[in-house]
Amino acid sequence: MDDHTLAASLAEEAGELLLSIRELGGRVGDQRSNRLLLDRLAEFRPADAVLSEESPDDPARTEQSRVWIVDPLDGTREFGEPGRSDWAVHVALAVDGEPVAGAVALPAAGQTLHTGRPPVPAPPPPPGTVRVALSRSRPSFEVRRLVARLSATEVPMGSAGAKAMAVVRGTADIYAHSGGQYEWDSCAPVAVARAAGLHVSRLDGSPLRYNRPDPYLPDLIICRPELAEIALKALAE
Repeated sequence: MDDHTLAASLAEEAGELLLSIRELGGRVGDQRSNRLLLDRLAEFRPADAVLSEESPDDPARTEQSRVWIVDPLDGTREFGEPGRSDWAVHVALAVDGEPVAGAVALPAAGQTLHTGRPPVPAPPPPPGTVRVALSRSRPSFEVRRLVARLSATEVPMGSAGAKAMAVVRGTADIYAHSGGQYEWDSCAPVAVARAAGLHVSRLDGSPLRYNRPDPYLPDLIICRPELAEIALKALAE
């Protein structure tokens, strides 16, 4: 399998596992999904490094060009709430700091979006209509300010992957986040969104870089390309 196909296959397999053990709760889901992904990567890409939310970080990864960055269960809280579909599995490959392949599985929605078959973004919304995907429980000051300055409609939902894929799927136009994220939260969504032709960057417009010694990567914006300039300006003012 090429890297794109492998990312999609692993995200889907982990998603199927999570659906089968959902009644055991998020902690068990995190652990078992992580073990599956680590085992498969050791089997299919033994020479590559791995950075996972659920495993101790090995600083030696920064010396390698190819690093798989995974979040075995993005949205543990949503996973633990029966009926919620806004949780995800992230599998991505960064090469020399760039996310080059990735997949975001939305198991409860029965969908996996990946770079091997880049999604085609939905048509733009009617003029004057902007929808911002944001946290349903703790949207940041910066995101609230963005919503106010653009007179946007809020689209609250759970995990980072679900919010990012809402832009790809056309149910939102902008996903912006500030504070509290790490590389595994955004690498796969950024890979998929970029492959789909969307704008991806830090909130100040600078590039998103991965496999850094400190994996804390607190902010990003994913949006329709025609909205990038006004969204970045609104965030900067």
